[in-house]
Amino acid sequence: MLNRDCRSVSVTAGRPADRPAQPKPPRLGDFASRTLVIIPAHNEEECVAGVVRRLRNRGFARVRVVDNASTDRTGERAVEAGAEVISIPGRGYGLACWGGSQDLPADIEWLLYCNADASDDFDAYDDFARLADDHDIILGSRIHPDDRRCMTIPQRFGNWLAPVLIRLLWGHRFADLGPQRAIRADAFHKLSMRDRGFGWTVEMQVRAVEEALRIAEIPVRTYPRPAGQSKISGNLRGSLSAGAIILTTLARLRLGPLASGRHQKVCRLRRALLTKPAGRQRSQRFPNAATLSDCLPIPL
Repeated sequence: MLNRDCRSVSVTAGRPADRPAQPKPPRLGDFASRTLVIIPAHNEEECVAGVVRRLRNRGFARVRVVDNASTDRTGERAVEAGAEVISIPGRGYGLACWGGSQDLPADIEWLLYCNADASDDFDAYDDFARLADDHDIILGSRIHPDDRRCMTIPQRFGNWLAPVLIRLLWGHRFADLGPQRAIRADAFHKLSMRDRGFGWTVEMQVRAVEEALRIAEIPVRTYPRPAGQSKISGNLRGSLSAGAIILTTLARLRLGPLASGRHQKVCRLRRALLTKPAGRQRSQRFPNAATLSDCLPIPL
């Protein structure tokens, strides 16, 4: 069994807290009543119903399955198990997560993202509930050696490389990019998530650091799917593609503010050159120079 000592890694402005969070009595029922579970699902008819039932048995009454362009009976199976189903015609993990996070009930405080393939650690939700009051986002990290063996070598490499780059570029140490996670609804809206593919998880973690959210990471187990084929780790090509998307997402997040800064500097310089100097006639060459504010985008 994985040792759960309830140590959390909390950050404010990207800096670890000085001490671990103090253990609190489990309150899964209270946490579950304030939580909307979001399950992206593409062709998961063999697994999704069992996942929905296990969540509902643990007290999560509101489960939303996002049928992500499935060609099988994923949506039907989810409805039969008691889930709300939203159908999205386009494919993309981030697209499904984003779609499921819209139009939230007014009393929802937490969003809990789960896999549809029955690979998640359902025993970890007691720890999620225990940490909820003192954090804005809770990440499940797959750090057990047996869990690593459930992933392909390219997938393991990507999950190692991305946290290393995040630590170097943003100064925060993550252990994993696991999909099992919960975030406060108001914190989610602050992140302004843009990725609609497999870069969703890494973007959420980087944006959480940038927004100085209170972050907790807890160890979770991951299990082999009982049926069907993984959309990432089921084949080498999918793993390599997902790894490339993760790295591209990191580059976009890091270079975006730099490009924006360059753009703003050039805009200020152009306005300074074109604006009418004090005590002189308005330039006839640039008749609208005093109000000129539009600048061309600056390529990287």
